[in-house]
Amino acid sequence: MKPDDPHIRWIEEPKLGVAGKIYLPLFVEGITTTLKHLLGPKLTVESPEERYVAPDPLIYRGVHRLNRDAEGRVKCVACFLCATACPAHCIDILAAESPWPDREKYPQSFTIDELRCIYCGMCEEACPVDAIELTSLYDLSGKSREEMIFDKEKLLSIYDQTKDTEPMRSRREAAGQPPPGRDEPTPEAREEQTS
Repeated sequence: MKPDDPHIRWIEEPKLGVAGKIYLPLFVEGITTTLKHLLGPKLTVESPEERYVAPDPLIYRGVHRLNRDAEGRVKCVACFLCATACPAHCIDILAAESPWPDREKYPQSFTIDELRCIYCGMCEEACPVDAIELTSLYDLSGKSREEMIFDKEKLLSIYDQTKDTEPMRSRREAAGQPPPGRDEPTPEAREEQTS
């Protein structure tokens, strides 16, 4: 692309006034933020005796889990979208032909390297069947790197641990609960409430 290309729109750098040149407003804003944190209320959690409770566990990005369907089977259809979307490349799936008639494939092996993961939630967003989700469990520990590579059985056991306190996204939406970050119910839930 050449500099004189007509498709390039050059933007002029804005002129700074006196206040902008001396950085005084930015300095005052920074000091104000510091004083708010210094003089404001403090939250101290005596870990591990006291557990930190996330304000909204449904939007917290902690340990992964693989969800089960209504029949107790792994919900994953081995489409590889989560592994493709993962920027850290920490998800490894080995697909096999499904023994069930309602899907073509299922994950014979599903592993996540929790040490490599950056907990961005891209896998959760990419999954078309809500098979993988991030939970509010945050206290991971292991004695070796191998212990931090979670296989399918461990991810399913995390689902069994958290299914009552953190329902699957699809079940929350079916119940009319607002998605994380929204305070109002879905339009479908509002119609059900009025009728």
